[in-house]
Amino acid sequence: MKLLIIPTLNERKNITLLCKKIRKINSKINILFVDDNSTDGTREEILYLRKKNKSISYIFRPKKLGIGSAHKDGLKFAYKRKYKIILTMDADGTHNPLYIRKLLKYSSHYDLISTNRFSQKNSLIEWPIQRRFLTKVRYYLINILLNINYDSSGAYRCYNAKNIKLRDILDAKNDGYSFFWESLYLLNKKKYSIKEIPIYLPYRKVGSSKMTIRDIIGSLFYLFKYSLKNLIN
Repeated sequence: MKLLIIPTLNERKNITLLCKKIRKINSKINILFVDDNSTDGTREEILYLRKKNKSISYIFRPKKLGIGSAHKDGLKFAYKRKYKIILTMDADGTHNPLYIRKLLKYSSHYDLISTNRFSQKNSLIEWPIQRRFLTKVRYYLINILLNINYDSSGAYRCYNAKNIKLRDILDAKNDGYSFFWESLYLLNKKKYSIKEIPIYLPYRKVGSSKMTIRDIIGSLFYLFKYSLKNLIN
C-alpha cells in the first residue's frame, strides 16, 4: 500500500492537474491532501476530487499550522493505516510526478529516498536570482553546521514505513520549513539508509509561494540555535 501526502494552502488551480499527472504515472497510489484552511476554493476542489475518486483522502485543519506540522499529520495518518510506502510532495506544480517512478524504484532498497536540487547543473535556472541565492545559502549552511551532505530542505521524499519508525521522524520538533532538514538529519544520525535522486525544479507558474521573509529568518535562527545545541551536547 502506497500513500502520497500533499499539503495544500490556496492551491485550487494546481491540484486537479497535479492529480491527473499522478494518476498517469501510478494509478494505484492513494493521495492524502492536508489543507490548512484554504480560502480560494481548494477545499471544495478536494471534496470534488474525492467524490470522483475514493482513493483520495483529506485532512482539513482549522488554520495555517505550518508545513512541517502538515507533513507530521499526514505521516501519522499513513502509519495509523499501515501504509508501507509513503511519499510526500508539494502542491505548487514544482515537483514533477515523473520522479515518483524513481522514488518508488529505490523504496525497497533504502529507508528514505530524497530529492536533490543541487547535484544537477542548472536545476534551479527558472527561479528568480534572489530565491536561488537564498536556497543555496541555506543548503551550504545546513551542510556545514550539521555536517551532512544532503539537500535536506526539500519536501519531495519517499519513506519506507516498514523500516522507519514514526517516532524517529516525529523527533523533529519544528513545525515549519525546518522540519525537513531536522527530520533528515535525525534519520541520518539514527543510521537509516538514505538515497538521493537528482531533480530539475521549475519555478511555480500558478499561484504564489507561501514562504515569507519571516519564515526565512525564523528558519535561519532555528538552524543556528539547533546546531549550537548539538555542538554543546
